[in-house]
Amino acid sequence: MTTAAHRRRASALRAARRRHDRESSGHAADQPGYAPRRQHPSHVAGALADALLTTSWRPEDMLATVRSVVPGRPAWARRLVTVVLRSYPRAPADRPRELRQFLVNLDGTPRVAVRRAVIRHRLAAPTRVVRMRWGAPGIGDLGELAEFLGLDDAALDWFADRREINRHARDERLRHYRYTWLPHRLIEAPKPRMRALQRQVLDQILTAVPVHDRVHGFVPGRGTHTSAHMHAGNAVLVSLDLRAFFSGITAARIHGLFRGIGYPEPVAHALTAVTTTRTPAHILRAAPGPYLAALLRQPHLPQGAPTSPALANLCAFRLDRRLSGLADRLGVNYTRYADDLAFSGTLSNGRIDRLVTLAGQIAHEEGFAIHPRKTRIRRQSQRQSLTGLVVNARPAVPREDYDRLRAILHNAATHGLAAANRDGHPDFAAHLAGRVAWMSHRHPSRAAKLNHLLERARSGPAGAP
Repeated sequence: MTTAAHRRRASALRAARRRHDRESSGHAADQPGYAPRRQHPSHVAGALADALLTTSWRPEDMLATVRSVVPGRPAWARRLVTVVLRSYPRAPADRPRELRQFLVNLDGTPRVAVRRAVIRHRLAAPTRVVRMRWGAPGIGDLGELAEFLGLDDAALDWFADRREINRHARDERLRHYRYTWLPHRLIEAPKPRMRALQRQVLDQILTAVPVHDRVHGFVPGRGTHTSAHMHAGNAVLVSLDLRAFFSGITAARIHGLFRGIGYPEPVAHALTAVTTTRTPAHILRAAPGPYLAALLRQPHLPQGAPTSPALANLCAFRLDRRLSGLADRLGVNYTRYADDLAFSGTLSNGRIDRLVTLAGQIAHEEGFAIHPRKTRIRRQSQRQSLTGLVVNARPAVPREDYDRLRAILHNAATHGLAAANRDGHPDFAAHLAGRVAWMSHRHPSRAAKLNHLLERARSGPAGAP
């Protein structure tokens, strides 16, 4: 192609863009001799949805608004308003995208009219909060969200990754996450600024939303011991594992969660973008299998983000409610700790099979999957382990773990902390104190012995100067 042809093509492209901008904004309608072009139905539906949300939700005002935006006979506009009012008795001020999609999918005469319509000019009103649930802070639009997060508009776009730079950039400095492959899972750890934003969302929004009372993982005041206590001393313990718990939760579900809290669609989309991610293609080459790679390729909860456990718990609320109902019907206990499902009680072989089958069906219906190779059935004659604790009688750390820690403490008390620190912990004394607290929980005899050894280790080896 010659240079002159290149210039003509570039000029034609610029003219087309200007014409598209005029037609989309409605300014072209005011120009003399303007002959509007027919536009895509989704564009017309979007203009109508925006315009309807600027007026009072009364038939006569809505009719006047429709006719001012899209010229044409009044009959179809009246039918359109009637259909909208029948489906939306109240103005969906926080759901402009939903209203637009509703108008795109109309049937009959309104659908034909929308497909043939041309936008005369545009009207729009900012979205607003209609009703907040659970006392979460109200954020009406993207400007308020940027202010809430302490960002400007450009920074909000950057962290929401609207251009998918995190997915496609080769330069690690342009990404919001660092990636580490572990067996059967990918840790996607947010960088400090992204982590700080996610922590703010967690502390100020997500903590206001209640989780199911059978959930013990990542919930203040609950933990492995409270979960294990629910199953201690039972005849049968059935453990199931949810497959790809974090990466299997899609951005669409997170968006629905934020919408359920009460945030308008644009705010919910931005919060979803800040708390989900898509794994870069070159990272996926090291995936252990196609199933996990397919999940990570789509927007999902990153395992490693501070918001992911809370969001996963909230997305699993219906799952927990249904599984707790199943457990109550069968007369057994139910808890969930992250991706670990546990049932315990007195169960025959037939009832165990029925429990496992129904739990798998419920999980599938709620958008989760049971890992087929991680279902465990343990009776009192076997060691019943749950979240790292033995629950045959009362929750306790396995004896071999207790003996190993006692040997390490004895070595530290005899030869010093530095000599016993074979794994190179930066603060070995604090590490040992944490392990002692874990081992001693509700076990006073173990606590006395381990704390005595810990004090000897802190004091230094006998005979030291």
